[in-house]
Amino acid sequence: MIKVGSCGFPVARSRYYKIFRVVEVQSTFYDFVNPDNLRKWRDEAPEDFEFVLKAFQFITHPASSPTYKRARHLKNIKLENLGNFKPTKEVLECYRILKDYATILKTRMIIFQSPPSFKPEKENIKNMENFFNKIDRKDFILGWEPRGKWQSEEIEKICKELSLIDVVDPFLRAPTYGKIFYYRLHGGKGYKHQFTDEELEKLAEMVKDKTGYVMFNNITMFDDARRFLKFCNELDRSLLSG
Repeated sequence: MIKVGSCGFPVARSRYYKIFRVVEVQSTFYDFVNPDNLRKWRDEAPEDFEFVLKAFQFITHPASSPTYKRARHLKNIKLENLGNFKPTKEVLECYRILKDYATILKTRMIIFQSPPSFKPEKENIKNMENFFNKIDRKDFILGWEPRGKWQSEEIEKICKELSLIDVVDPFLRAPTYGKIFYYRLHGGKGYKHQFTDEELEKLAEMVKDKTGYVMFNNITMFDDARRFLKFCNELDRSLLSG
């Protein structure tokens, strides 16, 4: 069984809820958010609708990342203590807040995306080990999407040791580890690629008889996700969850 959705709401939420059963929340990557807004989302969404959280960049990305330009709530926080999974009090507090968001949204899955600058070096790997061994994981399924030059063997080893799902774009590489799969389809450079019918048919065959998520993150994510639902229904109606 699979769930299909997009990374963020590409259309009005009311319209989105009528078509899909999952969304990956992007606002929690860029900055702290108002919990009341999350409560509103949870209340207005269908009971079986799922919110996946993308973890704060403050956990995964250093303050030198250009994405920090969108952060507005970092006053009095030591920026040098943020990012790269450093097990600092600041990073651990960010996770505690993220966990509160997850409770509000009844989230079961959290995605951590590390930047290309986060390389397979001893210090970075040690940071990951310390971070994931310290946090309260509750019953969350945790996924890691490594960017940059990581070897498959390195990714598999870390995911196994830390009980993480290897989050991938399946058109770039196959996942190395995970009890379920989590696909993030970026659409190439600049997120501009619109997936062809042939690619979506191939993707539907890829996920047949598997359990997981197919999340579109390209400019045409809404149309592509809808088209992919159609291909899944044509291939096997029992393939889709919800």
